[in-house]
Amino acid sequence: MSGDGRESEGGEEEVRGARRIPGPRGAADDLDLESVPLPPLPPPGGNASGSASRNASAETVPEQAGAAEGRAAPDDAPDPSDTDAPEPLMTSAAPVLPHRVLQALLGAWALSACSAEETAAVEDHLTACAACADEALRLRDAVGLLHTDGSLDLDPTLRTRVIDGCLGRRPARIPVPEWAAPYDAETARLDALLRDIGDSEWHAPVRLQWFEEEHHVSRRTTVAGVIGHLLAVDGLLSAALGLDDPLGGGEVPLDPTERTETYWSADGPPATRAVREPWRAQSHELIRTASFAGRNVAETSVSYGAFALPLQDALLERSFECWVHGGDIADAVDYPYQDPSAAHLHRMIDLAARMLPAALAKRRRAGLAAPAKDLVTAGAPGRSLHLEIEGHGGGDWYIALDSPAAVGSPDRAVAQVALDGVELCRLVAGHISPVEAAAGQEGDREAIRDVLFATASLSRL
Repeated sequence: MSGDGRESEGGEEEVRGARRIPGPRGAADDLDLESVPLPPLPPPGGNASGSASRNASAETVPEQAGAAEGRAAPDDAPDPSDTDAPEPLMTSAAPVLPHRVLQALLGAWALSACSAEETAAVEDHLTACAACADEALRLRDAVGLLHTDGSLDLDPTLRTRVIDGCLGRRPARIPVPEWAAPYDAETARLDALLRDIGDSEWHAPVRLQWFEEEHHVSRRTTVAGVIGHLLAVDGLLSAALGLDDPLGGGEVPLDPTERTETYWSADGPPATRAVREPWRAQSHELIRTASFAGRNVAETSVSYGAFALPLQDALLERSFECWVHGGDIADAVDYPYQDPSAAHLHRMIDLAARMLPAALAKRRRAGLAAPAKDLVTAGAPGRSLHLEIEGHGGGDWYIALDSPAAVGSPDRAVAQVALDGVELCRLVAGHISPVEAAAGQEGDREAIRDVLFATASLSRL
């Protein structure tokens, strides 16, 4: 073994076939190739072996050599002094390189960056040197990782898996309530999008869409305007928990649309990326307060003006809005944005299904839905529609058709609607109309129409 820890070339030949871990070595460019002995070039007109054979023949048979010297050259033989004569063909053998040079060429060989002669020399060497053969296999596997066709976007579940792994080793002293987890996840995903866009993209136009009565309504704003809208409506939850309302004190509207218009018409709110800081600080404060308040806070009533929701449902509704408007922003700035996790999407769909009987009753009072056909007492099973949600976050729900106080029952189902989970959420958000929803329908057509239109009426600014 040499002084630098590497075995000599002769030693390598003696332990040929033995498996060992190769030591560190320099790249091929770092070697002093001028010090490497190169094989002698063959003389013009033949190779080295042919010259050696002729020399041996001349020594052993002098008579033939003398006879050859005395024989006259033919007239058409080329004159060696003639510079116009064509050069004779040259043939070269594969270079004979020492072990350390071949070892340094393994990286270039794995990348297919060697010349033909070097490739031949390396591959001949790999058939005889087990250590280099193992190293070559490892390098070829590493090169395969450099040519992946996978997406460069992060897995949307990466954050959840990392947090779960950390909490599995050291659980949080005060964990985030399970019912607040969707809001925590969706605000974090939207914040990651906002951190990744440039200053000019905060002024990109965004068109918000929702459904009113029997037709679509839209409003044009910017990315900063969307975050201002989320900040203003999230203030309803802040006020319910005793936190500061972003619209200030005094008489402030409770209706989400009126709150948004009030915020947009004010002179003070920033219309640039500066709006991200107060929105993110408010979402953090909501999650922190809900976590420290304990279980009883989940039933705290949050008023939206025309209706009210318990805090756990209000946070779920805000997580749905955060995801929907995150998608609106992503479309405006051409940014990839994934759907929520299956568990969180299932919770959002469940909230929409629980709100449908009240929405259906409201449309019936306004004369927009068919009258009730079979009223029952509160808590009793009534006529129902089977809502079958397929795919991501799917499940089965039974929607009471005649009274919000009735209980949906599979035994009294008169119709069935099958929808994809994300498609249903797009309908709830008002991004598609009821007639555009790709739904499988069976049973009472009037009940199906009323439920689809009631689903779209859940949308708002």
